[in-house]
Amino acid sequence: MTHHPIPPVWDENSKILILGSFPSVKSRETSFFYGHPQNRFWRVISDLTNSPPPVTVDDKKALLLMNGIALWDVIASCDIVGSSDSSIKNVTPNDLSPILTGADIKAVFTNGATAHKLYQKYIKDSAGREDVPLPSTSPANAAWTLEKLIASWKVLNEYI
Repeated sequence: MTHHPIPPVWDENSKILILGSFPSVKSRETSFFYGHPQNRFWRVISDLTNSPPPVTVDDKKALLLMNGIALWDVIASCDIVGSSDSSIKNVTPNDLSPILTGADIKAVFTNGATAHKLYQKYIKDSAGREDVPLPSTSPANAAWTLEKLIASWKVLNEYI
């Protein structure tokens, strides 16, 4: 069983919540979300917010909070082989209630099909709200160019 090692990023000013599935091996090694250099998450967020791409963990947290973005994952712990979403078993979901009650979250977005599927299965009913699925920023989602991802993720701009 692998436990999620990264605390959520949010504050009382967060307006949207973005959820991934579970941190990759690289993210677990760097102790922060989307730590793989080929993951396009930080490039997408910096483009949408007209900000330079963040480099340090502190820069990444500041970028999120400055734009009202909360960030976490659906899964608190699971059995996983490497970083393979398809290998995820024995899921324990994260409790989103501290974020959903502590901030005025207007929308929940899921980063990729696995996060969406897991949100629907484990969290939607307790959260009492639907998620908006977005295409994965993972390098494994090679069919989506950075430009296509940015265009699809522009829906966030309604809230940030």
